[in-house]
Amino acid sequence: MVSVFFIVWMLFFDTNSYRILWSLESKIDDLEQQKKELIRQIDEDRLIIQKLSDSIELEKFGREQYYLKKADEDIFIVEFRDSVKTSS
Repeated sequence: MVSVFFIVWMLFFDTNSYRILWSLESKIDDLEQQKKELIRQIDEDRLIIQKLSDSIELEKFGREQYYLKKADEDIFIVEFRDSVKTSS
């Protein structure tokens, strides 16, 4: 009887119970996945920063992302019918 009580106590009620260990393992797995994703994003950002160190690439990025232009230029934005949202 005491052995059964001890086993039940250790599995479910103790501070180091199996349930708590399982939840901690799942948190560790989630954090490892998050770490991998953040490392991937950091690598992408490093490539972008390295690419933007060139003045030609920096100008290209500004033109594409922020629609920057030179003083004597006009910019025309062409949207295709597929990309325009309609209220249908």
